[in-house]
Amino acid sequence: MTDTITGSAAPTAAAARQDRLPGKALLGLFLAGFISILTECLPAGLLPEMSRTLDTSVSLTGQTVTIYALATALGAIPLARMTATWPRKHVLQLALAMVVVTNVLTALSSNYTLTLALRFAAGLGTGLIWPLLGGYAARLAPAGRQGRAIAIALAGTPIGLALGIPSGTWLSSLGSWQLAFYASAAVSAVTMAWVLVALPNLPGRPVEARFTIPQVLVIPGLRPILFALATYMIAHNIIYTYITDLLSYAEMADQTGWILFTFGVTSVLSVLVVGTHIDRHLRTLVVSSTVLFAACVLVLAVFADTPALVYVAVAVWGFAFGSSPSLFIGAAINATKESADVAQSLTITVFSASIAAGGFIGGLLLANLSTASITWASLILLTAAAATTIAGTKHAFPQKA
Repeated sequence: MTDTITGSAAPTAAAARQDRLPGKALLGLFLAGFISILTECLPAGLLPEMSRTLDTSVSLTGQTVTIYALATALGAIPLARMTATWPRKHVLQLALAMVVVTNVLTALSSNYTLTLALRFAAGLGTGLIWPLLGGYAARLAPAGRQGRAIAIALAGTPIGLALGIPSGTWLSSLGSWQLAFYASAAVSAVTMAWVLVALPNLPGRPVEARFTIPQVLVIPGLRPILFALATYMIAHNIIYTYITDLLSYAEMADQTGWILFTFGVTSVLSVLVVGTHIDRHLRTLVVSSTVLFAACVLVLAVFADTPALVYVAVAVWGFAFGSSPSLFIGAAINATKESADVAQSLTITVFSASIAAGGFIGGLLLANLSTASITWASLILLTAAAATTIAGTKHAFPQKA
């Protein structure tokens, strides 16, 4: 197609370049998100080996995952506000450096208390990273393609979840659990180098342009988004944290590896599908994700004794869940506009707190009721999430989104 005035194709080519997503920069954000979630869930596949080194029980060693999520939840808002005026790349590099150092020191530690402190510090690093990713990606993207950019930047979450536990177990089998943490530190260092080269250093927001948390919380649509996110993520983590118990109840414990592999594959597939359609069909994707997830949990609750249906339910669950962080953060950014940075901090706080809450609630249900109770509790939460997303037609999940 030629320009009608000059007959040249140059303006069209220039426009095409301007409309192109910054792939190298988005890869840097993707890697930062990936290494954050990888570091968070890494100990879950190493608990027996770590517990022997730390001279404590497996259950206590498992708190190295909980304390990481807790630190991210506690740190996201104050750290985001403290660094709001800093250049964005500087903040990201600082956070990645924290992950590198704490992973190396964790591998060197044989003291349980010190290891918990190091995991808390690593979680604070993630508390710096996660609020950055969505807004950074949106600011890098051309108009009309912010949703796809956010989906790419946040795709590290499902891939990190899918690979974190298996990769830790595999690396441990090659040497020791420490090797997994050294490898994570190495990947973090490579990510730092890529970020240094590939990411433009966008400025922070000046102090006078910042919004307070109370101001942001009253923005129409944000509270329903946060409620839907919380109920959705707590439901997910109740089941995912105790998937081994659920599969033992279903007499499928020997297939746990394949079940998790199925979940991981469909989660990654979700990233590809959602990234293509998120800019034009955000509402449809959010509603579909919550409804499909609820349907899967219903199948797990009623047909746990049918292996084929369990596989189908887990596959669809992975597909529904895979890009859920992108969907909820994208909805929060759309709803809050200029105050999106603060909204993202709130979203990440809810996200991380829900991980810890899901594990805690699931543990209470298993201890006081039965294994089957975790599916029914999750179904109740997902029904509330689905009702909220369906009803949020005006501000939270508008029809035009």
